[in-house]
Amino acid sequence: MNAIPVTAENGDAKVIILGLTGSIGMGKSTTAKLFAEAGVPVYDADAAVHKIYEGEAAPAVEAAFPGTTVGGKVDRNKLSARVVHEVDAERSGAPVAVVDVPLLYETGGEKRVDAVVVVTTTPEIQRERILARDNMTVEKLDAILARQLSDAEKRKRADFVVDTSDGLDPVRARIRDILEQAVKMPQRRT
Repeated sequence: MNAIPVTAENGDAKVIILGLTGSIGMGKSTTAKLFAEAGVPVYDADAAVHKIYEGEAAPAVEAAFPGTTVGGKVDRNKLSARVVHEVDAERSGAPVAVVDVPLLYETGGEKRVDAVVVVTTTPEIQRERILARDNMTVEKLDAILARQLSDAEKRKRADFVVDTSDGLDPVRARIRDILEQAVKMPQRRT
């Protein structure tokens, strides 16, 4: 599944950053793991932000990423914008990197990546996955979905779609296809 590195016209290695997103229960975390399994650096923005919110890490975050806190609290959008531009992919030599951002479209993050990969599944599988989680109720699920852009709208806006309805092998095959196409893409992030 290794992609061939591409170089920019000036001879510098270029890195295509893929924004990975999908509504709750679509299989995004599993898809992110499969990208990592394929040798692609993956940055999990949600996990990083949750870690930061635990304890009193805001001063350290501000020191590492100046301008990313407001009122002593981490501003998720500001931090995400900074981190997307500082993904270690350039240093790793990888031709493609993935930034896993659950609310990518909702926060305008699609402007900070070169292409968007949306993970999807059927509504039935989505509900089954979510309702199997501890402490999840239909009411909580409906509230979460109400805050997210619809799956149909995400798929419409996406550069690539990964359907997790039929198991891992089709997902791995789709990731291979995406990586083959991604290395040929121009960078478009702003």
